[in-house]
Amino acid sequence: MRVLLPLVIVLVGLGALAVNVLPLPRPGGGMVETRLGLDLQGGVRGEYRAMPDDPAEFTQEDLSIIRDIVENRINQYGVAEPIVQTQGRDRIIVELPGVENEGEIRGLIGQTGRLEFFAVPRTSYPTGLEPNSTIPPDLRRIFGGEEIANARAGVDRFNSPAVDVELRAEGAATFDEYARLAFRGEGRSDFVAITLDGQVQSAPEINAQRFGGRVQISGRFTPSEVSRLVTVLRYGALPAQLEEVSISRISPTLGLNFLQQSVLAGSIGILLVFAFMLIHYRLPGLIACLALVFYALVVFAIFRLVPVTLTLAGVAAFVLSVGMAVDANILIFERTKEELRSGKTLFTAIEAGFNRAWNSIFDSNVSSIITAAILFYFGSPVIRGFALVLIIGVLISMFTAITLSRQMLRWVVRQPWARRAWLYGVEEEEFTVATPRARGREAARV
Repeated sequence: MRVLLPLVIVLVGLGALAVNVLPLPRPGGGMVETRLGLDLQGGVRGEYRAMPDDPAEFTQEDLSIIRDIVENRINQYGVAEPIVQTQGRDRIIVELPGVENEGEIRGLIGQTGRLEFFAVPRTSYPTGLEPNSTIPPDLRRIFGGEEIANARAGVDRFNSPAVDVELRAEGAATFDEYARLAFRGEGRSDFVAITLDGQVQSAPEINAQRFGGRVQISGRFTPSEVSRLVTVLRYGALPAQLEEVSISRISPTLGLNFLQQSVLAGSIGILLVFAFMLIHYRLPGLIACLALVFYALVVFAIFRLVPVTLTLAGVAAFVLSVGMAVDANILIFERTKEELRSGKTLFTAIEAGFNRAWNSIFDSNVSSIITAAILFYFGSPVIRGFALVLIIGVLISMFTAITLSRQMLRWVVRQPWARRAWLYGVEEEEFTVATPRARGREAARV
């Protein structure tokens, strides 16, 4: 155990350093990177108002459904860590960090989502309908988006990108009835147009007489086109139309200024903490500072791996967790001083200091975790980010205070140069390196 724990600490430290410095791939795709929120990275913030047909019947549950659909649309589109929240009785607030294509995202959010399927006869439209064209008024509606049970990306028999669609029972029966009449062989069958708010999204040719509720839409699709069509099919319908109230863009320059100011403020605070630890606790304070550097490396690596989106609130939570990590060391070192003053040897006092401070450290940190967990469960997205950073920080601070600081102190006190009273902030008459019997044996050997 004496060898295993230091080995684990070294491996954790090296792993955290590698995650923070090296360009590493993420298991699910992409690279391990630091994600910054809207206030640090810049992006787009939009406010939308729900415009229901009957305001009297529009409920908070309907607004929550709109929020979920908008968030799903944005997530499916590929925007990292969007913040979508309700405000009041009819407002949706959308924050999109790092967004460059503002117009396309605005269009994706603002679509009312009236998803419909139309029969397109080949006799009238020999080549079908082009995507993004307006649906002609003479076409027959087959059914609406309410009959879509699920849609996901897939591949066709040629291993090309395609979209797999599952229909509900009534929609499956209706579609099979249309397909039975529309299929007349490749190059002769009719088409089906998929529209969103009257605009054609895709118009594939019918290639079978019966589908049984499982339809595949194939063609010369790119992966991004497949992703967009899946978004339309899965998240097309909104309970009410959305009206854009305001849209504002936070420039990356402004976000960079926020980040620099936050890092500067946090650095000043941490340096003051380091100065206090060094002046008041001296050698144990130095060890605590080194443990805090290790703590910061590990926490930042976890932020990159999870990943956690860092906002100004998250930076504040990180600085707060550093203070809590120092608090654990203060409890340990003060207890160690008390043990030294009671006449215990240096080695015994350090072990007793850690053991007797553990209950206080555990209780205070568990209380903080419970509070942060409540904030995470009930809070807004910004508050949840603060709470998540705080929970991670508190857990890692317990590990560094009880394992790393302890292992380093155990090693240091074995060194002859470290056995000096002033290094521990106590008087010479209060400092005992070894018991009187041990000192007598040492003198006899000399």
